[in-house]
Amino acid sequence: MDRWQGKVAIVTGASSGMGAATAVKLASAGMITVGLARRVERVEALRDNLPAEIAARLYPFRCDVSCEEDILKAFAFVEDKFGGVDVLINNAGTYKCVDLLAEDNSDVLRESLAVNVLAAAFCSREAVKSMKRRSVAGHIILINSIEGHKVPVYPGANLYPAGKHAITAITETIRNELRTAGTKIKVTSVSPGLVKTEMIDVCGTIAYGGEDITSLPMLQPDDIADGILYVLGTPPHVQVHELTIKPVGEPV
Repeated sequence: MDRWQGKVAIVTGASSGMGAATAVKLASAGMITVGLARRVERVEALRDNLPAEIAARLYPFRCDVSCEEDILKAFAFVEDKFGGVDVLINNAGTYKCVDLLAEDNSDVLRESLAVNVLAAAFCSREAVKSMKRRSVAGHIILINSIEGHKVPVYPGANLYPAGKHAITAITETIRNELRTAGTKIKVTSVSPGLVKTEMIDVCGTIAYGGEDITSLPMLQPDDIADGILYVLGTPPHVQVHELTIKPVGEPV
């Protein structure tokens, strides 16, 4: 991580779970870290509980990534205050346990696409624009899922697996565009298995892959943050295309 000392990272969905853990670890590793969240007060509380040296590198910023205007304001803030972004962690996600074919589910489906798909595309676009302008060999990381590669059987999945499959395709599309443009910007998909976050709590006791989800082995948010630091810490000539992280014994 030495080459990222003093560089600027943006983490979306930094108010809890993997986003919060990643924001703390990046700031601890010496990066200026901007934590975007709709519930920005939670990022502020996270910062306030850190040692002063680390807290000084964590900047909470209110951003509802389902709103493109909010995304543009956040990236404008980073440009004005820090000169641009070097690393983007597309972590923000949403899930509500509603069947795809359920009645009156239009708002849930629209939100799922806005947060899980469009936000990643818009944020990546703005980050690459910043990186290209400054000729930075930056890094785009998209938090995917094992559901971006297969569709487990569980009730209420709605568009979540479809959105994660879109992230798999978006990652490869970005990679192709960056290579064609001759940049040195890296892009990586990180696909966790089950992680103990608030999103899991939404599921209750549903049957996931035929088993009670609460009985299954799970990763912790720090496990995914450690994987992100590993990917960022690779030499400039090494690009990790896909990193899958699963708990030992996960059946899906």
